[in-house]
Amino acid sequence: MTEQIEGSKAVARAVAACRPRVVCAYPISPQTHIVESLSTLVRTGVLPGCEFVNVESEFAAMSVAIGASATGARAYTATASQGLLFMAEALFNAAGLGLPIVMTVANRALGAPINIWNDHSDAMSQRDSGWIQLYAESNQAATDLHVQAFRLAEEMSLPVMVCMDGFVLTHACEPVEVPTVEQVGGYLPAFVPRQRLDPDAPVTIGAMVGPEAFTEVRYLAHRTHLDALSRIPALGEEFARGFGRPGMSLLAPYQADAETVVVALGSILGTLKDTVDGLCADGVSVGVLGLTAYRPFPGAALCAALRGARRVVVLDRALAPGVGGVVAADVDTALRGTRTPRYDVVAGLGGRPVTRASLDAMLRAAARDALDPVTFLDLDTDLLAGAAGHG
Repeated sequence: MTEQIEGSKAVARAVAACRPRVVCAYPISPQTHIVESLSTLVRTGVLPGCEFVNVESEFAAMSVAIGASATGARAYTATASQGLLFMAEALFNAAGLGLPIVMTVANRALGAPINIWNDHSDAMSQRDSGWIQLYAESNQAATDLHVQAFRLAEEMSLPVMVCMDGFVLTHACEPVEVPTVEQVGGYLPAFVPRQRLDPDAPVTIGAMVGPEAFTEVRYLAHRTHLDALSRIPALGEEFARGFGRPGMSLLAPYQADAETVVVALGSILGTLKDTVDGLCADGVSVGVLGLTAYRPFPGAALCAALRGARRVVVLDRALAPGVGGVVAADVDTALRGTRTPRYDVVAGLGGRPVTRASLDAMLRAAARDALDPVTFLDLDTDLLAGAAGHG
C-alpha cells in the first residue's frame, strides 16, 4: 500500500522487513532518522530478534558490522560524509573479507569547509574500497534498493552501499510503497554465509597474504565485481515480478536515443527528465542515461547505450580537484576508442540547487558544442573575484 512517508523512515522499514540480526548505529546527519527509526522498530518488537548496537563512532559501527557478519548474522548500518571517511579502514576490511554488509550512505559533502548538504563526494571517495555502490533516484527506488541490496550482497558475498541523496531524499516526504515482511520473505532467503566464525569449528579469516598471492586475491575480488554486472539486472527483474514495480538495473535510460545524452546518478535525474521533456518539446534532441550501479561500473552497457549519441554530457556531483568530475573519468574509460565528444559538467556541490533553468541553458549550449571540456554550473564569478581580492 502506498503511503506518504519520509524517505529515511521508508528505508528503515524496508531494512526491518529484511530481518537483520544486528544494526549498528552512530548518528550523523543526514542519515540519523534511519537508525533512529530502526531503534524504535527494535524497541517496540516490530523488528524481533535484532540486536541494536549503539557504538561510539562510525569506525566502531563498521567494526561491529564486520564482527556480526563474520559470525553469520545479517548486518546493517548507515552513515554519511565524514562518518564514511572515519570508517574507511574498516570499509576495505569488510570488502576484502567478502562480508555481505548492507549500508545506507546518505550522501553529503565532505569538509573542510564544513558543509552538511548534499553532493556525492563522500561515496565517491570510497569508490575503490571494494563495495558495490547503488544510487537511488527517488525514495521509492531507495526503499526497494535496500531489499535488493541484501539479496545481491549475500549472493555475491560482497558488501553493498545504497546511496541516497542527503536531505533531498532522506528528509523528503513522498508517496512510497513500503515492502512488507511477507513480500520480502518471498524474495530474500535466509542468510547462509559462505564463511562463518564459530568457536566450535575454529578458522582464521583475513590472515596475512604475501606478495606470492596478493595479486590473485585482488583479481578474485575484481572478477566477483564483474560477475555482479550480470546479477544486478537479473535480481532486478526477479524483484519486478514479485513486487509489481521496476527493480534495480545497471542503467536507467530516458529518451536516451537522442543526439545529446546526459549521464548522471541520484535524485538529479528527476530534474533532468523534466528539463529534457521541455527541450524535446522545443525540438532539441536530448536524453538522459541514469546510472544505478556505479560500482561495479557498467562500462560495456554504457558504451552500448551511448553508441548513437553525437555527444555525451556527464553531470558530476563530486570533484577531483585538478582533474574534473569523478564519474566523467569512468565514462571516458568506457568510451575509449570512440570519437564521441564528451563534456564534463560539475554541478550541485555542497547542496547548491541545480535548477531546470540552469540545466536548460547548459544543455542547449551542449547541443551547439559550445561547452568547455569542464564546466562548473552556475559558477559565481563575482564571489570568486571577491575572494581573489581578499587573497
